[in-house]
Order: sequence, then C-alpha cells, then structure tokens
Amino acid sequence: MFTVLLVIYLLAAVGIIGLVLIQQGKGADMGASFGAGASNTVFGAGGSGNFLTRMTAVFATAFFVISLVLGNMSTHKTESQWVDPLQGHVVEQADSSVSDIPAPKGDEIPR
Repeated sequence: MFTVLLVIYLLAAVGIIGLVLIQQGKGADMGASFGAGASNTVFGAGGSGNFLTRMTAVFATAFFVISLVLGNMSTHKTESQWVDPLQGHVVEQADSSVSDIPAPKGDEIPR
C-alpha cells in the first residue's frame, strides 16, 4: 500500500510540474486580446486557462492528501524486528525509544 501511494505521489508531483510549466503567465494574455493568434492555441481562445487550472488544482489536492497519508503511515509503524548479532536470532522490539543502556548515576557521569 505504501509503495502504491508513493508511486501516485510521484506522478502527482510530476503532473504539477508539467502543468505549471505549460501554463502561460498573466502578461501573455495581453497579446491574445489584441488578436495575436488566439485562435491557434490548442485549447481554443479561452479554454486553456480553465482546463489547466482545474487539472493543476486536482493534482495539487492529490499531492497534498497523499503527502499527509504517507506521513501518517510512516510515523505509525508496527513492531520492528532486528537480528541480535550476538545470539543470532530475531528479536522483536515494540518501542524503539526504550534503550537497554542504563543511565549513569550520580558520580558516574562521563566527561
């Protein structure tokens, strides 16, 4: 599930980059309003703004939602397993924040 979401996440990122690069800036419409070849565009005289804007919004929403889901999935991991090199068997560890190293007491603080 994580891998599938990661692939969709990367496709959404590439889609956003591509759509942003295709879009024209605000100043590019001035030439079209004075008859500078507006009928030669791929999406028609006024259709490119709506289509590209909507697709960018869809990709951006998907990117945002999937990034939240992936972040949530990566922080809520289940029990981890690791192999103890001294004994050679798998040891299950429920909480990785608990350490087996005892804390130094009073006068045993290393310098």
